[in-house]
Amino acid sequence: MILPKELILKNNLVRDNISSEQFQPCGVDMTLKTVFAFKNQGSVDFDNKERRLSDCEEIKFENDWVELKKGVYKVMFNEIVKIPNSCMGLAFPRSSLLRCGVSLGCAVWDPGYEGRSESLLIVGNESGIRLKRNAKLIQMVFVTLKEDAKELYSGQYKGENI
Repeated sequence: MILPKELILKNNLVRDNISSEQFQPCGVDMTLKTVFAFKNQGSVDFDNKERRLSDCEEIKFENDWVELKKGVYKVMFNEIVKIPNSCMGLAFPRSSLLRCGVSLGCAVWDPGYEGRSESLLIVGNESGIRLKRNAKLIQMVFVTLKEDAKELYSGQYKGENI
């Protein structure tokens, strides 16, 4: 079951939102805080012993806008989410982005995760995209689990960017 707006608000699952208008009947719109360009190669292995995240460089807004060429970028959201042990989070790109030739790659938000998340912005449009600070990028939905999670997220991203 998708958690409705009333329960998202009641349980304070999202904070640092820009406006109450972000809360939709089945989720919440997450907005653009920061855009980063990848500077080098990363490494991912099975048990994270040799994991090395790619270094990134912030792309500055000019007059509240950022112009991005075709390519991939990392974005950080304004909002801080807190996933209870009875839910998981999923996110989907806003349809306006898709209609501009842009998408987002998002991972699952596990029960117990809390933080200001990051996602992969994929600009496929040959002409690029222009994004305004606080633009709505994804709609996040909270899916209730059949039963509370036995284990909660405790990885390195817990508490990120807070």
